[in-house]
Amino acid sequence: MRIPVPASQRWQSGRRNRRIALRFLHVFTGLGYFRVKEVIRSNVLSRAFGFIAVAALAAMASVSRAQDAAAPAGNAERGAKLAYTCLGCHGIANYKNSVPTYNVPRLRGQHADYLVIALQAYQNGERSHATMHANSSTLNAQDLADIGLYLAGEPLQPAGKPVGTPPAAAQVCVACHGNDGIGITPQYPSLSGQHESYLIRTLTDYKKGGRKNAVMAGFAAQLTDADIKQLAAYYSAQKPALDIPKAGRRVATR
Repeated sequence: MRIPVPASQRWQSGRRNRRIALRFLHVFTGLGYFRVKEVIRSNVLSRAFGFIAVAALAAMASVSRAQDAAAPAGNAERGAKLAYTCLGCHGIANYKNSVPTYNVPRLRGQHADYLVIALQAYQNGERSHATMHANSSTLNAQDLADIGLYLAGEPLQPAGKPVGTPPAAAQVCVACHGNDGIGITPQYPSLSGQHESYLIRTLTDYKKGGRKNAVMAGFAAQLTDADIKQLAAYYSAQKPALDIPKAGRRVATR
């Protein structure tokens, strides 16, 4: 019986195929070559998943570029003024949501674009959280862009080598979040150094419907409780780590 060879190994064994794959992903997703190579070299990419990931990345990157063209430019100084209520939870180290109990997420170093997407999800009910819905419901597109840019600060950059060995369940995570937990496009969240309890809560919400995202729901539905704990422990240990926003700390308008 012929044993299938993972797509990543076939690409690495032929320089021409590897160059073609690199160029395809680089052009159609807009990713830098470093991140493209990380996706291709991942030993967990099977043939089917590899091509599905490429197609999905290309399609979502096209949508993201269209959204970026229409989105307003963020102003971090204005965002610092608007985000004063955010710092009441996200600006306090190890602050916890009360019921259920878990750490609120660290936001400094996150992608600003992703923070805007997250706030929009709380606005429209795709994410279920009464306090976040109330705080985001009156914000317009400019407000979201300003707050996202301020809270994010400078986004994390890949360190080049992950901490530890990714658990088996991470095979469906690396195409978007990388082996090191750094989101490979500005629309994907970075998970590196995020609170373990928050990651557990997030994956559980995707699995049980508290967060309505078709792609994440499909992945999370396949995870056991043990898988979720292993993934949360792995990504929370990655470096560099997300941090909390510091009051009064500003970054330039983009």
